[in-house]
Amino acid sequence: MMKIVFKEGHSHSKKRSAETNDHRIRKKAKSTRSGSKEKLEDSELNEKYPRSSVKNSHSRISHKPLQESKITSSEKVKFDAEISVSEAEKVKDLYEELEKRVDGNNNLEEAMRAQGKAEQEGYEIPFLPEGTKNYKSNSTKSSPKDPHKITDDEDPKLQGKRSEKLQKNKNRKCTPDVNSHSVCQIDNSHTSLTAVKEEDVKEQIFNPISDRAQTCLPVENDLEVRNAEKMRDKESTVSIAQDKAQGQKKKRSSRSTEQEPKKNKKAKREKDEEKEKQNKKGVKKAEDEAGKWKWWEEGKHADGQKWRSLEHKGPLFPPEYELLPSDVQFLYDGAPVQLNPAAEEVATFYAKMLDHEYTAKQVFQNNFFTDWKEVMTEDERKLIKKLYKCDFSKIHAYFLEKTEAKKNMTKEEKQVLKDEATKLTEEYGYCLLDGHKEKIGNFRLEPPGLFRGRGEHPKMGKLKRRVQPEDVIINCSQDVKVPEPPAGHRWKRVQHDNTVTWLASWVENIHGHIKYIMLNPSSKLKGEKDWQKYETARKLKLSVDDIRREYRRAWSAREMKQRQRGVALYFIDKLALRAGNEKDDDTADTVGCCSLRVEHITLHRHQDGQDYLVEFDFLGKDSIRYYNKVPVEKQVFKNLKLFMENKDPEDDLFDRISTIYLNKKLNEAMPGLTAKVFRTFNASTTLQEQLGKLTIDDMTVEEKLLAYNRANRAVAILCNHQRAAPKTFEKSMLALQEKIKKKKEEVEKAKKELKQAKKDHKEQPSEKSKKLVEKKENALKRLSEQLKKLKLQETDREENKVIALGTSKLNYLDPRITVAWCKKHNVPVEKIYNKTHRAKFAWAIDMADENFQF
Repeated sequence: MMKIVFKEGHSHSKKRSAETNDHRIRKKAKSTRSGSKEKLEDSELNEKYPRSSVKNSHSRISHKPLQESKITSSEKVKFDAEISVSEAEKVKDLYEELEKRVDGNNNLEEAMRAQGKAEQEGYEIPFLPEGTKNYKSNSTKSSPKDPHKITDDEDPKLQGKRSEKLQKNKNRKCTPDVNSHSVCQIDNSHTSLTAVKEEDVKEQIFNPISDRAQTCLPVENDLEVRNAEKMRDKESTVSIAQDKAQGQKKKRSSRSTEQEPKKNKKAKREKDEEKEKQNKKGVKKAEDEAGKWKWWEEGKHADGQKWRSLEHKGPLFPPEYELLPSDVQFLYDGAPVQLNPAAEEVATFYAKMLDHEYTAKQVFQNNFFTDWKEVMTEDERKLIKKLYKCDFSKIHAYFLEKTEAKKNMTKEEKQVLKDEATKLTEEYGYCLLDGHKEKIGNFRLEPPGLFRGRGEHPKMGKLKRRVQPEDVIINCSQDVKVPEPPAGHRWKRVQHDNTVTWLASWVENIHGHIKYIMLNPSSKLKGEKDWQKYETARKLKLSVDDIRREYRRAWSAREMKQRQRGVALYFIDKLALRAGNEKDDDTADTVGCCSLRVEHITLHRHQDGQDYLVEFDFLGKDSIRYYNKVPVEKQVFKNLKLFMENKDPEDDLFDRISTIYLNKKLNEAMPGLTAKVFRTFNASTTLQEQLGKLTIDDMTVEEKLLAYNRANRAVAILCNHQRAAPKTFEKSMLALQEKIKKKKEEVEKAKKELKQAKKDHKEQPSEKSKKLVEKKENALKRLSEQLKKLKLQETDREENKVIALGTSKLNYLDPRITVAWCKKHNVPVEKIYNKTHRAKFAWAIDMADENFQF
């Protein structure tokens, strides 16, 4: 409640104008009064803020009795003193600001500032905020009223009634709430001002008391008070309901917001796991890169020395044979036979291959039965005399069940096997070479079994015996611990030879060849060997013209041996034929240049529009057929005809020379030159030339990869690197063609949608239709690119159906050519070389730039 008192000292002459102005305003307000509703509101306000007298001993104004002025919700002010119209308007403005700050915001600090402002203007405004800190006057909730409305305070008739009521309430004290403090006291003071100390104001704000205790209403007004309280309670209930509804709405909105990430929780978790996996992969890759041994940056060892220190654990032997269960029996002539462990093990080798085409070959059967009888006892040999009477079906079924059971193992069981294999690899799969950890290539010894061979090998079916520690030679440093042999065994020999690169060796029993355990292709020793091979091939570029002139002169030499040497070198140079070695009778009938027979070539003077045509047809390395028709120079054609005279088809074409003689002559022309270096030189040169012809700068990455594969294919054809079509080729091609068909349908659909979008945009142009056209254009572009990629894949697969690109890529093509091409044309090296290949050619990737030339 606020009471505004004008300070003493204003001119007496202003009283009349104030009374006149007050009368005019009262008359106008009476004409616009709305009736009983506004009377009720004024009555409620009067009941809530009753007239009272307070003893103000600290007032700065004179003790001249002044009639108090009540500020109502209609913003009408009345002064007990006479003031001018201008002063009245000024006071009215001050009141509106004070009512807004005190009754609206209920802020003590703001109210104090407003009071100070009033005092500066010559007014004193003692005030007492109603209720608690959160109290807000009902007048702020009521609808706006006419500013000229006459209140009950201003009505003379009501003034008398109020005086009577005020007289009855003299000496009546406010009854405080039991939990609050008394804040006001009514006595017989003649002063009608309300004055409250600042401490009391603060106490009321920060120590709230009940409304009933603060208002100190007379008993006669209880009914009106209760009605007003009911209205306030109703408004409060409505407000609470609205707040509750709004809170529930916010809660639902919050719950909806929370449910959104829950729906994507799994996807987010998977995304986070994938991101973490990629981060770990990146960290591991960075660690690997940081820990990689760049041996090519170090100095070379002394001539002939391969390493300074070498330490390893020796080879890993295959597990011992486990006997068959008692219910799995071998049958001979329908009767079960119990074989000795060695014979039973060999029988299982044959049983595992029952569904393979090898067991249908007579050579395979004969060799197996011969070697099998060698491990039988005397009684077993007397009983088992015919292979066709032997029944291996139960043993075969047993191993099929084991294979199926292994496929159906649980994830945990597979993980156990994987962990065991990893542990063995960590123990036996690495060595220390000059203090660096290097990976070993074939640390596991080959288990016993039956030899298969390639093509029609005469030794297919023979028994590959189990390698024992007594067959193995160990090679390591002298100052390191020698590997421990299996319990109960010893090594054949331990040596310390740093001029060789193998770790262990033994002689296999099929051909009598020495087998080795070597380092992995990514190791220093293998990398140095590859680097040296390609550098030798590069050097040939400086001497090849002289070598070609020399072998051309040999075509016309008087000595037949020189002529044969010249023609053989011509074939090795132009056709990239292998030199060929002499073969034993018990080996596969594969030939090379020097071992060609008369039956392997056919001469055509003129055919298919070409002169001097030579037709080659023979089995090359790994029994791969070499068939080719090539035109040759006239002098070469004549010499071939001369070499074939008076010879049978089985006779050697080059009967005066051998591979050893040929390589000797090549080494005389250039140190280190062999027939294989010629193949490497021609293969790498062909790749570089083809890449230059087939690659265009504005190609896409996929088109560049197709160009690379075509260049690689040309090399593979030159070197006769063929293969049989994969068994799954037709199935995979059908699947690819189905993808292409579906993608074509998607492209056609996208074209129609783009056409319709353009039409709609043309008819009714808008920003939305424009964006739709752009979206459809991008979709069509993306689908067209995907279709193009699929078609390129189809072409690539079809072209390389029977061509083996990997052999030449890994063994005959200088990797620096590929790396330089990738860097020059912005093709990721990962698109050409997989992880294993990148480890093998790490030296080339590191040292070659885009300007490298073979």
